[in-house]
Amino acid sequence: MDMPQNVNKEVNARENIKELGVPNIPNTNDFIKVLPIIGQIEGHGVLPPQTKTTKYEHVIPMLIDMERNEQIKGILIILNTVGGDVEAGLAISEMIRSLSKPTVSLVIGGGHSIGVPLATSAKYSFISPSATMIIHPIRMNGLIIGVPQTFEYFNKMQERIVEFITRTSSINKETLRKLMLQTDELLNDMGTILIGKQAVEYGLINEVGGISEALKKLNEMIKENKKP
Repeated sequence: MDMPQNVNKEVNARENIKELGVPNIPNTNDFIKVLPIIGQIEGHGVLPPQTKTTKYEHVIPMLIDMERNEQIKGILIILNTVGGDVEAGLAISEMIRSLSKPTVSLVIGGGHSIGVPLATSAKYSFISPSATMIIHPIRMNGLIIGVPQTFEYFNKMQERIVEFITRTSSINKETLRKLMLQTDELLNDMGTILIGKQAVEYGLINEVGGISEALKKLNEMIKENKKP
């Protein structure tokens, strides 16, 4: 027996709140889809329930649906993330970059660690004036075996991230590596904090702006995309 439509809506809303933190995935209108990437990127391991996460197994089917849905003409990615699982974050970044539709990202609050390639994965990127981006070498938690193969694995993973960021932004590899290896900005760590326009000056992000600027740019890209 089919459930009434209002019951179906209530069930779907509860599921969205449970899994995504919102009653519905927000839409600006019928042809623009909003993709929020908030909190920590969760990969193969399950993070504690009190941690705000974006789960890659939820984002991947959403991206596939956005690509297949002919009614969706553009995608706005809202980022406020501290980073998280490197493999999952890079996988999401590659999928966003491979979308055929116009994409615009907006960093609000923070786009740290693996959030950097997530921000540059869109075809055009914005950062709010007070938002920050932390660039640092990859880290691993837990037991690390001290053998040459471990170093080689870290090195290859780091190169994948560097290659993606330089492929999807205007920063060059030498400058990016220099920012990653600075030792005078982060306490007991290495890396660099970029605030707002600094990310634009280094070529990581295209422009400083907010929601109105991001939507204006996305609408321009959608109009341009419609031209034969």
